[in-house]
Amino acid sequence: MHFSLRPAGGAAPLNTTEEEERTMAASAEFGMDQLPSDPLLHILSLLDYRDLVHCSYVSRRLNELSKHNPLWKSLCSKHWLLSDTERLQSGVSWFCLFKQYYRDLGRYIQYYPVLKRAWEQLKSFLQQRCPRMIASLKEGATEVELNDIEAQIGCRLPDDYRCSYRIHNGQKLVIPGLMGSMSLSNHYRSEVLLDVETAAGGFQQRKGMRRCLPLTFCFHTGLSQYMALQPAEGRRMYESFYPCPDQTAQDPSAIDMFITGSCFLEWFTTYVNNVVTGEYPIIRDQIFRYVHDKGCVATTGDITVSVSTSFLPELSSVHPPHFFFTYRIRIEMSSSASPEAACQLDSRYWKITTSDGNVEEVQGPGVVGEFPVMTPGKVHEYASCTTFSTPSEYMEGHYTFHRLANKEEVFHVAIPRFHMVCPPFREPAVQTVRVSIHPWASLRKSVDHSSLPVCVCAQQKASTNHTPRLDDHDNDGEFCDGEGDGDDFGDLRGINMAALEGAWCPHI
Repeated sequence: MHFSLRPAGGAAPLNTTEEEERTMAASAEFGMDQLPSDPLLHILSLLDYRDLVHCSYVSRRLNELSKHNPLWKSLCSKHWLLSDTERLQSGVSWFCLFKQYYRDLGRYIQYYPVLKRAWEQLKSFLQQRCPRMIASLKEGATEVELNDIEAQIGCRLPDDYRCSYRIHNGQKLVIPGLMGSMSLSNHYRSEVLLDVETAAGGFQQRKGMRRCLPLTFCFHTGLSQYMALQPAEGRRMYESFYPCPDQTAQDPSAIDMFITGSCFLEWFTTYVNNVVTGEYPIIRDQIFRYVHDKGCVATTGDITVSVSTSFLPELSSVHPPHFFFTYRIRIEMSSSASPEAACQLDSRYWKITTSDGNVEEVQGPGVVGEFPVMTPGKVHEYASCTTFSTPSEYMEGHYTFHRLANKEEVFHVAIPRFHMVCPPFREPAVQTVRVSIHPWASLRKSVDHSSLPVCVCAQQKASTNHTPRLDDHDNDGEFCDGEGDGDDFGDLRGINMAALEGAWCPHI
């Protein structure tokens, strides 16, 4: 054995004799054996599992210390989220338990703790709020099953997706779906997290959607979110998206995309975070994907108004530019208000500003055909919708009220400014020949919802007389089993509807 020591500053190395080397090695070995265990264990506790294993090959002493149970207890907790109860049930040491999990799930070690924690948080949060949803979750798939799916579709599944499906293999085909719902008066959407076998049945090979695997499915609209398993046709590897047919293209395979995530891990954990933090409200056993900006709150006297919004991809398109939003407004009178403060809403006023700088004003009586009476502690909520030819906009305005005790006392209550922004979208990489379409008029009207064909507005071809409209008489809070045209993606429409356990159409 021969080595050299190089002093700081780049000076020439000092060669040592073999005799000196043996003396130094013996001294080092003697020092290691004589060191007390506590400082060594402290040093080992700072190492990750790989380095700890490597240390076990250095010397007999380190080999013994590296198997110290508390070291592996910490690593089991960090990487596999295991508790004392689970260790006792296994009947083996922490070191052996780590090895067992590593043999089974080692390829996913960078994803497992994040995804396992997300699943546990989601189940804990929904257990009391949405028990039917939790009951629909399926046991995790095995490695063999996932390998078989890869062989079936001829594509590799990303490790973060595989890891999540080792924990839970999606959910049974039920309503409500785990991945969120949305309801307007004649439109209903609820997305199921597909199990991997059903997803493989909807795997896309056709032009415009090649190598795309469905992640979710809605029975009412036919809507699915997809994950790109290969970079093709303008898509990036493993990103998730809602497909959006280009309705102006002569080629039916021209598919635009509303991007929902850069990878499965981001897509799923972001959604879970929005659920467990209360960002997405739970309404009658369902998760509604409304987003509430904490700044979208305004208080006037005893009345507070807050707003949350949501983008509906199934009723939107990039070509022609048609972006559909729904918003939910909560009006609340403070419980400490005096009885004399009771009042009734008479009318509404909106100022709407689009991203291209256009400003419009809309006003009309009541809200969604109602004139709510506000008394101390009362809450009134309603939902409405609007369409725009620009991908972002903001709205603000006020309500006009009168006091019940004195109808002559009229006052305004501010509606906070709230922004509506569609997710990022991307066009296909291929050249697309589009048919000529008359530009959409900018006029918006406050109309009765019965005149707005929301279930088909995003599916029909654009026409010269189609006008986006602001609908402030939209939703009376009911869910409806819509008959939307949906899309035409894949074999998912062949799903046996008899498998839809407990299908229902709840009413709020």
